[in-house]
Amino acid sequence: MNPLPITEADVQAYVDAALPEARRSDVESYLATQPEEAGRVRAYLSQKQALRSSFNPILDEPLPANLSALASAPPTVAVDSLHRPLLARWSLQRIAAGFLIALVSGFAGWLAHDRYPPAESLAKAAPPSLSRQAAVAHVVFSPDVRRPVEVSAENEDQLVAWLSKRLGTPVRPPKLGALGYELIGGRLLPGNVGPVAQFMYHDASGQRLTLYVSTENTANQDTAFRFAQEGPVNVFYWIDGKFGYALSAGIDKGKLARIATAVYDQIDHK
Repeated sequence: MNPLPITEADVQAYVDAALPEARRSDVESYLATQPEEAGRVRAYLSQKQALRSSFNPILDEPLPANLSALASAPPTVAVDSLHRPLLARWSLQRIAAGFLIALVSGFAGWLAHDRYPPAESLAKAAPPSLSRQAAVAHVVFSPDVRRPVEVSAENEDQLVAWLSKRLGTPVRPPKLGALGYELIGGRLLPGNVGPVAQFMYHDASGQRLTLYVSTENTANQDTAFRFAQEGPVNVFYWIDGKFGYALSAGIDKGKLARIATAVYDQIDHK
């Protein structure tokens, strides 16, 4: 009997470790004969691990005291012994459901508090928001095998014209060939209040780095280089005139600093 064909659902379930062992073996055999698909799966797994590294610490935070007390409080409703097991189970289920809703709501709020700040503060987004957004964009797009950028480096002139028009000001990717990194291309991304640009580079080993360029930080006058570690991603970021820049990669801090300096040296400081 011919084996069932491998579908995209199978591949995604494989990434999520949600396949039965027999089907998992079928997918692994398929990937062994499909290098491009195998590369895509490795990229998905890498992205999954990066996101887990970023957010797992939240799961280790202690529960708020009021939720702990609620979960351990004895039932206060007097019932006869015949109905006690059913109501006890119902009470525990209600507490568990309430706890789950509170936990999910709190987690979503924690994630959103600096991704979606109050409207009155959007125009003055703090530099740490720049580093966080750049790191998230790096984690999302740099593992992509098939379409890491919207416009490739072969069409750099069109890329520059398109991004400059959308940002409303000239923007051009720096040359990093002397440091071993060549431009792959770029894409347009949504910022807090407008578009931002992302340029992506890679070296001979396939290591990728991204340069995030924003015009949303013009009110901030702090032009110093700053460093942030966002999960597995190292980020150097700074403000220069009308632009905010953030260079992100999973490489050594010292090496990334040298590349950031090279980027800065090529910027038109107006």
